[in-house]
Amino acid sequence: MSFRYDFPHKHLLGIEGLNRLDIESLLDRADGFVENKSPEQSLVGKTLINLFFENSTRTQSSFDISAKRLGADVVNMSV
Repeated sequence: MSFRYDFPHKHLLGIEGLNRLDIESLLDRADGFVENKSPEQSLVGKTLINLFFENSTRTQSSFDISAKRLGADVVNMSV
């Protein structure tokens, strides 16, 4: 028997306020991406906006590359 939990949050800006089911749902979803060796184009038609308050080229680049591999358009904003 499989239990399906619908993540109730539209945006995730941090983990404060998440309950156990929310966190387990996110981890289960991440496992699904790891198991799928080919990049799933799950973000086609979506735009991801990166806003970093600290300079980190490596972090910004990894978010940028990951989103593009999933098919998203990416906008990087500076503070």
